[in-house]
Amino acid sequence: MRIVFMGTPEYAAISLRELLRSGHEVVLVLTQPDRERGRGKKVTFSPVKEAAIECGIPVFQPARIKDEDAVEYLKRFPADIFVVAAFGQILSKEILDIPPKGCVNVHASLLPKYRGAAPVQRAILDGEAITGVTIMKMNEGLDTGDIISQTQVSIAADDTGESLLKKLSVEGARLLVETLKDIEKGTARQTPQDDSASSYAGLLKKEMGCLDFSKSAGELDRVIRAYNPWPGAYTYLKGKMLKIWNAEPVDAHSVDIESDASAGTIIDVSTDSFDILTADGALRVFQLQIEGKRRMSTKEFLRGYRLEKNTVCGR
Repeated sequence: MRIVFMGTPEYAAISLRELLRSGHEVVLVLTQPDRERGRGKKVTFSPVKEAAIECGIPVFQPARIKDEDAVEYLKRFPADIFVVAAFGQILSKEILDIPPKGCVNVHASLLPKYRGAAPVQRAILDGEAITGVTIMKMNEGLDTGDIISQTQVSIAADDTGESLLKKLSVEGARLLVETLKDIEKGTARQTPQDDSASSYAGLLKKEMGCLDFSKSAGELDRVIRAYNPWPGAYTYLKGKMLKIWNAEPVDAHSVDIESDASAGTIIDVSTDSFDILTADGALRVFQLQIEGKRRMSTKEFLRGYRLEKNTVCGR
C-alpha cells in the first residue's frame, strides 16, 4: 500500500523501517520540527527523520499539523492509509478523512488501558506483569478508536522505561505489518473499546521523578525503572541533586533499622552500595549520578565521596 507515515522517536522509526522492508511504499514522512539539544544547543533530527532521509523519503515537519497549509500539503501525496506512531500531535477529522482506508495508530499499551502519552511508564509504575501494543483505527478522541489488533509483551522485574519500550517497538512493528495485510485484503476486524475500562497515562513531567521515601521500597524501585531514562528518579544529598539509576528493594526483615530512623535516612553503607530507609523496607542503590558529575556505579562514587550512615536524603 501507499502510506503516509507520522512519527518522531526511535519507537516510531522501527515501525517505519519495518514497513519499508515489507514492501510498502511510504510516500511521505511527517515528524516533529528539529530541536536544539544539549549545552551546545545543537540542532538534531528525530530518529524518524534520520530513517526517512536514509531511505530517500520526503520529510514534512509542520509546527501544527492542523493548520490549513499543512492539511493541503498532505493532500498532495495520494496514499491508501496513514500510519501514526508516537507522532506527538493530534490529527483533526479533516486529516483523518483524507486516506480511503483511514488512519491507524501503533499504541504501546493494551487499550483501553493506558490511553495517552506515557503508557509504558505507567505500566511499570503500576506493577503490571503484562502490557502490549494495540493497532487502533484512529478517530477524533485520544486513543479512543476501535481496536484492530493487539499483542502482549511481558514486563520483566528489571525492565526500565527504555528497555520495555524497545521490546514494544519491535513487537509493534511486526504487528503493524501483519495488520496492514489484513486491512489491504479487507479482512481486518474492528472492536470498539470499552470506555468503562479505560485509564489515562498523561505526559511525563520532571517533578514526577522526585523520590518520596514515605512510600515503600517496591514502589520507589518502580519509579526508578519507569522513569529511566527520562525524567529520571532523583533525591537530594547534602543540597545536591542525586539521580538514582539503578537500585533494588530490600525487605524490611533483611536490613538493620534503628528505631528512631526516619524515611530517607541512609541506614547502611557498603563498598558497592548503600541503603536508604523507606516506609517499608529499604532501597539499595547501585548506580547514581551526583549533580555536576557523570553517571557512575555506587562503588566508584564511594571511592571519592565520604558517605556516612544516618545521612538523610531529600535535603
